[in-house]
Amino acid sequence: MNQIKIRHTFSSIEKSLPLFIESIGFNPQEEDFARPEGYPYYHWLQTIKGTGTFSLSGEKYVLTPGKGIFLTPFTPHSYHTTGSKWSTLYVTFGGSSVDSILNSLELNFSALYAESEEVPFSSLIKDMLKKVEKDSEFSKLELSRDLYSFIIMLKQYGKLKIQRSLSQSFDKIKPVVDWIEGHYSENIGLADMADVMNMSSQHLTTIFRGTFGMSPYSFLIQLRIREAKKKLVSDHSVSLKEIADQVGFNDVSHFVATFRKIEGITPKKYRNLFNKKLQ
Repeated sequence: MNQIKIRHTFSSIEKSLPLFIESIGFNPQEEDFARPEGYPYYHWLQTIKGTGTFSLSGEKYVLTPGKGIFLTPFTPHSYHTTGSKWSTLYVTFGGSSVDSILNSLELNFSALYAESEEVPFSSLIKDMLKKVEKDSEFSKLELSRDLYSFIIMLKQYGKLKIQRSLSQSFDKIKPVVDWIEGHYSENIGLADMADVMNMSSQHLTTIFRGTFGMSPYSFLIQLRIREAKKKLVSDHSVSLKEIADQVGFNDVSHFVATFRKIEGITPKKYRNLFNKKLQ
C-alpha cells in the first residue's frame, strides 16, 4: 500500500442498511487523538507499521503490527504514536441491525485483537479500499456484505488479547443491560437498575464505567436516542412529541436538546436526511 493518506466517508442515506460503513481509510502517519466522549460509531483501528499506544478504561495498550482495537460507540479513549512512525487502517460503522448482530456473536464490547495467520484482517480492509478506489460508486450493499464478512472473521479468527476483564464485566451486568433494553421507555433510574442487580448504585456505576466507559444513566440515554433514530426514520408521520414519549423522555424539549447534543443535529434535521421528498 502506498504512503498516501486515504479516507472515504459515506452519506447518511445508507444508514438504513442493516450494516453500513461510515468511514474507511489508511493513515501512513496516524495522528494523536483524545476522545473523552468516544466516537459515535463502532470503530476498528489496526496497526500496519510502527507502534501506537492506546488508552482505554484507564489502561494503556501497545498496538504493534497485526494488532487492532475494536471500540463500541461512545467509549472514551485516546491514542498516540510511539516512536517515529505509526501506520494504521481503520473502519467505522453502524447500521439498523449492528447491535443485534454483535450481541448475537458476543462481540459487543471494546477489546484488543491480534490477527491470526489464517485470515489477516488488514487484507479485508485493504480489499474494500481497493474496490472503493476503483469505483467511487461501489455498491453500498457490497460494502455492507464485506463489513459483515469482516465481523464474522473477527469472531472466527480474531485472537482476543486483552480486555478479558471487560468481557467478564459485560457478562456480569448483561442481565441489567437486557432489562434496560426492555424498559428504556419507562420512567426508570439508577436505583431501579441497581435493584435488578441487587447491588449498590455506586457499585453498578463502577462496573458500567469499566465496561462501557459511561454511567448506567448515560447508557440509558444513548439507548433512548438510538431507538428514537429508528422511529424517526421508519415513520415520518409520527410527531417528535410522540417519539419522545415512546422512548422515555418526559418532554419534547428535553428530547430535542439531548438528541442534538449527542448527534450534532436536531431530530427534525436527522429525519429529513431520510425524507426522499425533500431531496
